[in-house]
Order: sequence, then C-alpha cells, then structure tokens
Amino acid sequence: MKRFKIGGVPEHFNLPWRNAIEEGVFQPLGVELHWSDMTGGTGQMIKGLQAGSIDIAVLLTEGITRAILQGLDAKILNVYVESPLCWGLHVPVDGSIKELSDLNGKTFAISREGSGSHLMAFVKAQQEKWDLNRLQFNVVGDVYGGIWALNNGEAQGFLWEKFTTSPFVDQGKCRLLDEVYTPWPCFVIAVRTELLHSDETLLREMASVVQKEAFRLKHQPNSAEQFAWRYALPQVEVQQWLDQTEWNYGKELAPKEFSKVVAELLDLGLLTENQAANWQEKLF
Repeated sequence: MKRFKIGGVPEHFNLPWRNAIEEGVFQPLGVELHWSDMTGGTGQMIKGLQAGSIDIAVLLTEGITRAILQGLDAKILNVYVESPLCWGLHVPVDGSIKELSDLNGKTFAISREGSGSHLMAFVKAQQEKWDLNRLQFNVVGDVYGGIWALNNGEAQGFLWEKFTTSPFVDQGKCRLLDEVYTPWPCFVIAVRTELLHSDETLLREMASVVQKEAFRLKHQPNSAEQFAWRYALPQVEVQQWLDQTEWNYGKELAPKEFSKVVAELLDLGLLTENQAANWQEKLF
C-alpha cells in the first residue's frame, strides 16, 4: 500500500478529494491518502512541499507557478479547476475605505508571502493602475487572521475567495468592496519532483479518480445542498458558485495555458527574466 500526504484548503473546491478519500475510492489503486487541511492556503502548501511534510498539494496556479520558477523542487501534475477564481476584495465595515481608490498605498492582509492573497493584490493594483511599489502587506496566516486584521486596524484590504468569506460578510465582520477574477485556471495539482519520477502513472490514476468524482458532484441534482451543509455556506450562493465552476473532468495538461500566468508574474515584477526562462521544462 502506497501512502501519500496531500494538502489543500478546507474549502468547497476540494469536496471531490474529501469524498474520494472518505469513500475509500483510492484503495483499489493500492493507495492510502492522508488529507491535511491547509488553512494558510497556497503559501503554507508551498512550504509543506519544500519541507516534505506533504507530497501532493491542490493549490493556486499563480502561487505554485511562481514558487517552482523560483526554485521549489516540485512539478505541476495537472489542472484541477479549469474555471477562474472569484476573489472578493474585503475592507473594514466601519472605516475610511469607501471606494477602490481609497486602498491605493494602504496595507493588504495576506496569508503568507507568495500566497494567492499576496499575488492577487498585485494583480488588482495593476488593474487599477496603482503604483505597485506602494503596496504594503501584513502576513496574517489565514482567513481568520485576515478578518481580524481588518477589524483591528492592521490592514485595510484583504483578498480571499468570495464564497468562503461570504459568511463573514453576512455577519457584518467585513464588507465586500469589489471582485477580481484570475485570468487562468485557478487550481492545479502539484507534487514533489521525486514523487513524480517514482510514481507518475499512479498519481495520474489518482487524479483521474478525483476528476470522475468532480464530474459526479457537478451534475448531481442535490450537490448544492451537500456543499452547503459540509462547508456551512448558504445554499443559494453555493448553487451560484457551482454554476460557474468547472473542474477538470479528464483533460490532459496543456502547458500553453500557463503562458498567461508566467507573463503576468513577469509583468508584475514577481519573476525575473532568468527565472521565467524555459518555464515549461521547469513547471511540468
């Protein structure tokens, strides 16, 4: 029996993995998969891959792309979620931030350096034509740290997946000011390079199992109810999210889909030309 450790955010996107593990779907492959909730998001998973505390990670495309091109010893196995991610831009409920321009030069709460909440702040700033050099950050660990920072004057902006933070908005703990979409597939499956070399066929069989479970959840009539119950989210919002979300249901990896990610990271100054050279060989 092969044993692998996998990390992912404790959010609705990963229900296909959780169902497959809990229902023992990997056992016929001779695999025992141990799931770890990574509340610190992509930044925490990158550190986990680096330290060897996890073997596989389900994480944000832009974060893992940058980390690998900066030297992380890992490879992207395949796209996990094909649709873009809708990031909510959150601000304090009672404060001076009334419109987007009020955030120019202010502090953003981020889970970790190199995380999605960090990189997407650059993307949003670029869209608004702000001076990227004026961006300031406060590392807060996870979504709860981000909400705390907004409520305690430690940050004025916080980017996180919109539907995950929806309960905090409903409870009046933060205010949703705007949204920003990633212009690329939002989640990928990454593995330690050593593991890809030794178990590539098995890893691809595992990914195929999850793709089938994702397809089942996408098309099952009562899926929204299941997601809502599992993740304590309003069912109406879950249905909205489900309608706009497409997992990878069996497509092979298409390296050209990552050219936009690399170009954007270069444009934002988050990669050097040297790091981006031969990026396809490094990523896959």
